[in-house]
Amino acid sequence: MKLIHKLVIAAVAATGIAITPVQAKMDQVVDSIHFLIPGGAGGGWDGTARGTGEALTKSGLIGSASYENMSGGGGGKAIGYLIENASSNYGTLMVNSTPIVIRSLVGRFPQNFRDLTMIAGTIGDYAAFVVHKDSPLKSFKDLVAAYKANPKKVAIGGGSVPGGMDHLVVAMAMQAAGQDPTKVKYIPYDAGGKAMAALLSGEIKALSTGFSEAVGMAKAGEVRIIGITAPERVKAAPDAMTLKEQGIDAEFVNWRGFFAAPGLPKEKADAYIKALTLMYKTPEWEAVRARNGWVNIFNPGDKFTAFLVKQETIIKDLMKKLGFL
Repeated sequence: MKLIHKLVIAAVAATGIAITPVQAKMDQVVDSIHFLIPGGAGGGWDGTARGTGEALTKSGLIGSASYENMSGGGGGKAIGYLIENASSNYGTLMVNSTPIVIRSLVGRFPQNFRDLTMIAGTIGDYAAFVVHKDSPLKSFKDLVAAYKANPKKVAIGGGSVPGGMDHLVVAMAMQAAGQDPTKVKYIPYDAGGKAMAALLSGEIKALSTGFSEAVGMAKAGEVRIIGITAPERVKAAPDAMTLKEQGIDAEFVNWRGFFAAPGLPKEKADAYIKALTLMYKTPEWEAVRARNGWVNIFNPGDKFTAFLVKQETIIKDLMKKLGFL
């Protein structure tokens, strides 16, 4: 359990922002932002970028927002594009999360966060496990029982590569439940949309995903959430049981944030940070945050860099112990 708790500490060891929303429109800070999303539609990156853009534009902090989904290479395609075309992409912010650390460690792509301009970590998102609405599995404990009987018959999907965030979370949860985490039959998909389709078709028995994605799926009526990695139930899905409620001592929160092209002028980076800082004070952001069940975690600039350096060290140690490195 110490392994899990270390990763939780690494993910939440950031400055929490809890600012009372104000009703007045904010002054515009940035003309426009083009959000680069390293995965397909329907995933956590997609929701974070679009939700942030929604809050920034509706509050008046930026004039306009545009979005581009660029899948490939576990996020590596978008990172490579931003680096190779840096000077023409100073108006772009790329969303990413804990997988940028994990995938660099396993060599999924040659770059890492140090090759980009750090803007800010902005939110935390708990992990969740979902099943088809007609699944006989009613809880995560039921999933564990099926896994214990025969791990090979329990395919669990996720919107990330093998050894990635979704895989790591389910492995840790199984370990916390007293099972061998290295026997997880993990099926990777390109972001949440395709993983959801696989769950509905019966290709997988359960899906490991972000809590905000799971909430949207559950509200659509096609799936049920059988467990979340929050310390207590979350208002966005009050019926979703935590793993702790089910006797499994596991918690996890995944940060998400924004990066810019290398060589970005300081005044441009400062403007992006200012816009995101002010965003937390707006009712538009609170509406987006509450809707998705996100946790406010804000790490701007150098604090973001220091946070990721620390997280990289801890995750590397965890992945070695779990057999992923």
